[in-house]
Amino acid sequence: MLLDSVPAALPTDEIYERYLKKAIAEINELGDELARTGDELRVPVVGSGHPLADVLLLKYLPQTPEIQEGVAFFGRTGQVVLKSLQRLRVDPLAVYGTNCLKFGTEDPVDAAAWLTREIHIVQPKLMVVMGKRSVEFVNELRFPLSDLIDSGTHGELQRFTPTIAALVTPDIDESLDDQAAKTGFWNAFKALGPWWSEQPPY
Repeated sequence: MLLDSVPAALPTDEIYERYLKKAIAEINELGDELARTGDELRVPVVGSGHPLADVLLLKYLPQTPEIQEGVAFFGRTGQVVLKSLQRLRVDPLAVYGTNCLKFGTEDPVDAAAWLTREIHIVQPKLMVVMGKRSVEFVNELRFPLSDLIDSGTHGELQRFTPTIAALVTPDIDESLDDQAAKTGFWNAFKALGPWWSEQPPY
């Protein structure tokens, strides 16, 4: 009988492990490509976090601590985000963070191709887009089946693609040294909490 030759369905855990292995390989390949693009004076800042994260945090430009370490969200910004995630009871292990620009000085066309690949690899359910420049950058990607994100709508979930929602916040890097700006960031970012609480458990 024909059905006898069809293998039994793979367990969900095994399917996930295969996707994870593939995502890790693709993220590593992207990191290697970025490293080859740079040199001793231009070190890329690669994304950090889970390669199949539910939440992708995106800001525009790497800051000095990130450039020094070569890792996105390293330093003060990362500490503020981590504390915010903890306050919202969002699992930091389900988050991936990156910048629109990987070097801070590259051609935006190159940066757009790299970010597009990252989004395809991670396949987040929610993308937190930090700051107007990041929103404009994402809108310029012309991502498949995407809607334009409204940069003026902070703290509300928007449709980005059929499978990815977007949450716009102020630029976190520009919010760290001003209490009012920091409060503005938090007021927008905290919408992540109710969204996360409605997600099915792993």
